[in-house]
Amino acid sequence: MSLDDPLIVNDTADAVKTSTQPAAAASALPPRFSCFVTGTDTEIGKTLISSAMLHALVQRGVRACGMKPVAAGAELRDGRWHNDDCDQLAAASNVHLPQSITTPFLLREAAAPHIAAALEGVTIAAVPILAAYVEINAAADATVVEGVGGFRVPLNDDFDTADLAAELELPVVLVVGLRLGCISHALLTVEAIAARGLKLVGWVANETVADMAFADENVAALAQRIDAPLLGRVPRLATPGAQAAAAHLDFTLLPNWPAHTKL
Repeated sequence: MSLDDPLIVNDTADAVKTSTQPAAAASALPPRFSCFVTGTDTEIGKTLISSAMLHALVQRGVRACGMKPVAAGAELRDGRWHNDDCDQLAAASNVHLPQSITTPFLLREAAAPHIAAALEGVTIAAVPILAAYVEINAAADATVVEGVGGFRVPLNDDFDTADLAAELELPVVLVVGLRLGCISHALLTVEAIAARGLKLVGWVANETVADMAFADENVAALAQRIDAPLLGRVPRLATPGAQAAAAHLDFTLLPNWPAHTKL
């Protein structure tokens, strides 16, 4: 009997039972939580918010892993290349995998990814990232993928972060760095997300400068124009960290956010 031969079932009742049991079992499973975290620019708090999300997932008893597919800027410590963003995501996760999986492209130069990659003779491509993402999904129940730079930062000559998000087909969370010009930057990013056929499921206002003039008015203007829930507003923290940031955020507004469970 080959894989192409038809399967003959003599008992109709057994056939119905066999065919419905897997579907029923699958429907009983809680949906996975995964998202892609992007930002209006670089250095506006994507890693802080991603780490806060991972912290909140772990607190709910979920096996969670952070992924930063592309990271630019690394230093050699104890015989291993480290990137601060990647280290923060790993610290907030409770599923730990080799760096080659959580960050398939770790580049040494702190520059735009396509520039840093060219310096190392590397071409950033989607296939290794997608393969790594599949491995993470096999090991964890929730995955937070953090993009690099802003949403349209180039990864190679004809591939950028927006293309990567589209390849992953994940719902998007946008981090808006509150500073002069953030309204236009945020709305342009929202348009770019929609243009890729992706769903913006939430956004965060992160205070990146001290005493920004008219910060409340800026947040109100964005809330009026962004068709996605505001997950919270993170103030400038005396000691920035995942737990401190999570205290200002409500991730339960995100689709498929898991209920409390036991590890």
